[in-house]
Amino acid sequence: MPLVVDRSKVLDIYAEAEQKKWVLPTFNAENLTSCEAILEAVDKFGKSKNIKDLPIIIGITNKYPSRPQTVYYTQTRNWKVGMRLFLADLEVLTSIDSPYHNLRVMIHIDHMQWDLDEELQNWDMNSFSSLMYDASTLPLEQNIEKTSSFVEKYNKEIVIEGASDEIGATRISENNWVSNAAQAEKYYKETGVDLIVTDLGTEHRTDNANLSYKSELAKDITRRIGPKLCLHGTSSVLPDKLNNLFDDGIRKVNVWTILERDGAKSLFHHMIENASKIVGPERANELYKADLLGEKSALDEPLSLDYFPTTYRQEIIFRSMIQTITDYLHLWYK
Repeated sequence: MPLVVDRSKVLDIYAEAEQKKWVLPTFNAENLTSCEAILEAVDKFGKSKNIKDLPIIIGITNKYPSRPQTVYYTQTRNWKVGMRLFLADLEVLTSIDSPYHNLRVMIHIDHMQWDLDEELQNWDMNSFSSLMYDASTLPLEQNIEKTSSFVEKYNKEIVIEGASDEIGATRISENNWVSNAAQAEKYYKETGVDLIVTDLGTEHRTDNANLSYKSELAKDITRRIGPKLCLHGTSSVLPDKLNNLFDDGIRKVNVWTILERDGAKSLFHHMIENASKIVGPERANELYKADLLGEKSALDEPLSLDYFPTTYRQEIIFRSMIQTITDYLHLWYK
């Protein structure tokens, strides 16, 4: 079916998710392989549950300094080219000719920067299903002012998330930077956003074992504003700690880092195992003698064309991402 970008239809999906106690996942992508892995995993999982049109959100950042994903979408490193290709890829992947055409796919702009993304803010918002307006680098009052102005301008066109405070990129302990519930309430009520992103003890881009998701804080904020929370930094939390998010008032979850991180690990392992097929026996043995390869690595097998192309590497990452995504789907589509 066509991409779901109409605000009212997006809100209908959120209402359906509320009724079914689903937490809607957003998996970010910055390349075609990631987009396809998300759709493949959701399609197979949905069919296993007899739901052919399972809803899913695919997100991308633009000029977000921590990871400008439209910039990385192509080697041009031009965000406009990257954004157009991202949108075009999703349009084709949800077309009638695609095996994923039954899915209800929503497009999310993640971490739209209040200052760096001014040009994107003048795009046609009808291209997107939702966005996170991020003015969290500003003090709270200025953040509220900027966000409320954006909401007033666009809330009839698109579902809007807001970030009440800066989410940690790296943190010294699990307690620094976490949200203040009263401030989160103030932010939500004064901005008019549909969903609110708060810092619930998680961390972007890593899997710091010392961190923990703050369930009680989420519940406190939910008591004040209702179930309107979106969780970021999910990759920093073990999956078994994310099993009851719906009860805490979480209605949307963002995931990216773990997809690429685990994919890279799988690729690294596979290439070490097949070393001589990739670099040739002579080079493989040189690496072995330098203690960079072990006895379980292929050392004497001949070069193989099967291990040269980009498709070889993409396939390994693709399969790894599918497994990671499926594990999360089991948590949030019950």
